Amino acid sequence: MKGYIHSTESFGTVDGPGVRYVVFFQGCPMRCKYCHNPDTWRFEGGKEVTAEELMAEYDSYKEFLKSGGITATGGEPLAQPEFLAELFSLAKSKGVHTCLDSSGIVYDPECPEKVDKVLAVTDLVMLDIKHIDPEEHKKLTGFSNKNILSFAQHIAELGIPLWIRHVVVPGITDSEDELFRLGEFISGLKTLKALDVLPYHDMAKVKYKELGIPYPLPDTPPLTKEQAHAARDIIMNGIRSGLKKRK
Repeated sequence: MKGYIHSTESFGTVDGPGVRYVVFFQGCPMRCKYCHNPDTWRFEGGKEVTAEELMAEYDSYKEFLKSGGITATGGEPLAQPEFLAELFSLAKSKGVHTCLDSSGIVYDPECPEKVDKVLAVTDLVMLDIKHIDPEEHKKLTGFSNKNILSFAQHIAELGIPLWIRHVVVPGITDSEDELFRLGEFISGLKTLKALDVLPYHDMAKVKYKELGIPYPLPDTPPLTKEQAHAARDIIMNGIRSGLKKRK
């Protein structure tokens, strides 16, 4: 079986625990206004590879990756579920830790089989929750968050460790009320292991210019570290509130 990838990174340090081999999958249905990888959107193109070829490349770096493993990101890795399941199965057969970095957008609670084949060989899911409000999520990405939130709950029900990521964008995802509600939702995810609150940046402007795509947020300023810390505190308050309600 062959899949389509955009690129690989041999020394990833922000894509899961330890130092990791990162595979950027080609293709994503969402169009997040702050996306920093617009070059991975199109499903056409990309480099055609096999799981064996990717693991051979992993093996060439494995001495540096002993504390980490392999991370599938994108694009959206779950848009190629059969290939991803084959890649992670091969990695697991070699004792390699597997991490899925996903938006969860392709998950269908009425038909979870293909995704479950991937999750069966996944050690950790890093899930990006773009916005807790379904209408605001649609404005931001083009899609409702209904299935994404269901995916988060499904992962927790399966007992898979879960990291939640949330990008805080000034004027879009920084509302105190919505951050608090996000925390309350997260509090119900029993396998939650980490929360990454990421400040919005505009460093992808160059990519958009090179691709001839108008940058969606030309006047939005980058978030400061202090603002990101304050946003995280609000989410944590929401988590504490949610846990208290569940007692």
